[in-house]
Amino acid sequence: MAIGDIIVGIDIGTSKVSAVVGEVNNFNQIEIICSTSSKCEGIKKGKIINEDEVALAIAKTIKSAEDEANFKINSAYVTIPGKYATIVQNSVTKELKDKYSGISTRDVGQAIMQVRDIEVPDGKTIIDIVPNEFQLKDGKVTKDPVGSLSSSFSLNAQIILAEKEYTRQLSTIFKKASLEIDGMVPTTLAERNLILDVNELHDNVMLLDIGAGNTDIGVFEGESFIYTNTIPLGGNNITKDIAVVLEIDEEEADKLKRQYGLALKSFIDNDNDIILNTCKGETKNKIIKSSELIEIIEARIEEIFSLVNKDITTQGIKARINNVVLTGQGITNINKSDVAGKIILNIPVKISTGRLISTVKPTYRAAYSLVRYIAARPFAKTVSSSIDAKNDTSILSVILGKIKEFFYS
Repeated sequence: MAIGDIIVGIDIGTSKVSAVVGEVNNFNQIEIICSTSSKCEGIKKGKIINEDEVALAIAKTIKSAEDEANFKINSAYVTIPGKYATIVQNSVTKELKDKYSGISTRDVGQAIMQVRDIEVPDGKTIIDIVPNEFQLKDGKVTKDPVGSLSSSFSLNAQIILAEKEYTRQLSTIFKKASLEIDGMVPTTLAERNLILDVNELHDNVMLLDIGAGNTDIGVFEGESFIYTNTIPLGGNNITKDIAVVLEIDEEEADKLKRQYGLALKSFIDNDNDIILNTCKGETKNKIIKSSELIEIIEARIEEIFSLVNKDITTQGIKARINNVVLTGQGITNINKSDVAGKIILNIPVKISTGRLISTVKPTYRAAYSLVRYIAARPFAKTVSSSIDAKNDTSILSVILGKIKEFFYS
């Protein structure tokens, strides 16, 4: 990255689109220029069900960012759910003509181009290359071999593939919002350096991001990204369960979830009475015990962890995971969710204590993580998104016109 590079990161969630715009400062750190978000109802169970709705939400979010940053945004990076990504491990060895001239940046670039030369399955496309480590001829392992004296070196890397149909959908949506895509990154890969603490970065860890409608899984063995997937359940499912079972509206259900959020009934101190204010039918102002509410929450949390457990067991990677780290707005405000996870997964589970996580609002964590991930990308000549001086053309008016033309022409 270069000083002054401006990176735009977009996270398309189940309930909202968030964007973070950051600039690389003189200390090679990211300074946040602005963070914006808009509601989005075009995603259901991790699938795009309404491209125009998603495009409109992106356009609104970017328009707010442009107004705050005072420049026009032409491109952005975007996260993708784990269910659309596949990870392929690959390695190559590069022989050097003169071991005394030192490994050059060009040598490394050529090795990265070589490592991406794999047989890509039908229906998939390469979206990212993650250089993991370099091993010199003498066996020394390094993150950056440039300048080292060696007759050869090996590169171990992860090739990130994505489903072509999903990338096509995203490309279409971004074009409707008058944006180009700079790159796509799996959510948990982007979040790793923000969510995990220093010790966890070198451990075999499963990162679980439980959001509004999805649970994203990311499994790391030290520096290696080995698996990702998405379970189509999240915090909104808990809210809906409460609303349906207690026959109240979702707004009250969400308030009760936040007020009495507890993942296990066995941890109830006082089984208090709760007055329900929005009961349907004749039973208005119904009174229930808090244990009845906790039972509903517990059942759905148990299902989420059980589905995660089934997935990692089926994939044959459960035994390789030493610790689980939880993050995401869908779970972290529910007490004892880590204990519930440990019981079901039979692996130590904790809520994220990453050093920087408390400095970023939950709404913007995925987008901010994406910006940081791109800024730290090794051996990239440039990572800057495309921006222009602010002009009078409104991206929002453009997309509104397109949608109007689509429906009424």
